[in-house]
Amino acid sequence: MTDISPVVPQGRQVVESYGGGRFRISGTVWTGSVLLRPAAASAWPVAHFRELTLESLMPLAESGDVPEILLIGCGSRTEFLPRPLREAIRAEGMVADAMDTGAACRTYNVLMAEDRRVAAALIAVE
Repeated sequence: MTDISPVVPQGRQVVESYGGGRFRISGTVWTGSVLLRPAAASAWPVAHFRELTLESLMPLAESGDVPEILLIGCGSRTEFLPRPLREAIRAEGMVADAMDTGAACRTYNVLMAEDRRVAAALIAVE
């Protein structure tokens, strides 16, 4: 049998579980929404999709290493990013892809394991 589990470099942030208003990321439990990059996770004060703004996402672009892909976990269901917000994110050098939070967690893990320049803004779900 061939092992197809991705090899994740040590120190990378991996979403292990989500739900109940929390995330388990590389062994650490985060209550509430999070901003996630392969090297770090941080609390994010956005609790609902309607609170999403370009300014709330800027910590992901301020590190000097702007991700090429920004996954936005919208909560329990997929939402559509307003065109002005999508264009503003693009102007910062990121391509945004909005989906439900579960899909964003899974997609982030795959792209991160592939060593892609990815970040995720994940709204916590119950």
